Amino acid sequence: MLPTLTATTWILLMVVAALCGIAKTALPGAATVAVALCTAVLPAKESTGAILLMLMTGDLLAVWSYRRDADFRMLRRLVPAVLTGVGAGALFLHLASNDSTRRLIGVILLLLVAITLIQRRSTSRRVSDGASTAQAPSPPAPAPETQEATTTLATPTTSGRLARLVYGGLAGFTTMVANAGGPVTSMYFLACRYPVKAFLGTTAWFFFLVNLVKLPFSISAGLVNTTTMSLTAICAPVVIVSALAGRRLAERMDQRVFEPVIVALTIISALPLLR
Repeated sequence: MLPTLTATTWILLMVVAALCGIAKTALPGAATVAVALCTAVLPAKESTGAILLMLMTGDLLAVWSYRRDADFRMLRRLVPAVLTGVGAGALFLHLASNDSTRRLIGVILLLLVAITLIQRRSTSRRVSDGASTAQAPSPPAPAPETQEATTTLATPTTSGRLARLVYGGLAGFTTMVANAGGPVTSMYFLACRYPVKAFLGTTAWFFFLVNLVKLPFSISAGLVNTTTMSLTAICAPVVIVSALAGRRLAERMDQRVFEPVIVALTIISALPLLR
């Protein structure tokens, strides 16, 4: 297949490779854009296998770059929900059409964006009200129990068991049916208010482990073969260079810029799925 690819196709594949690299070390939502673009220029089978291998190439750099920044405790807690979601996704693929699956994922992503924005606005308002109260004359310092309650009020509730079950299940479901788990985890880790490096580190390790689990199944299904491995080998330098550039970008990115960009990329990746 490789000798028959046109120059335009190769250029688009290099763009896909660059997006895969940047997605792993700076902007996770770019991976979904890469998936959509790769599907447009390659047959479905080759596209799925090539994307998986490109993302795994970026995974290796990402987990090394953020080896000290991931929240491994959170990852361990997400495992049961993610595995449940993967199983549900496999079952759903046998029952639903491609169009209904794609639209369902698009709706889920937009709902998660809305929920995250509403939750963050509510939390910010509570913090703002707390700051206003602190500026006014206050009685003696509260008891330890009261201080703990105040801290909890300003902490997102996304670390609870129910939230892990919902977001983890959706991440497993969407990554199984459409390689679209990135936006779901982005919304969850964003709602958890991780700093930039902790966000990227936890995301990197999450998908590194998920992709390792998917690899044997992809090989047995013929998605990863000599053609996709050859294609990935050609694109790998672009993935590596863009991942390194993404790492430098992340080091300089302000939290106030990072979070809106993640939300915007999630919306952009969700809208085409609704067609």
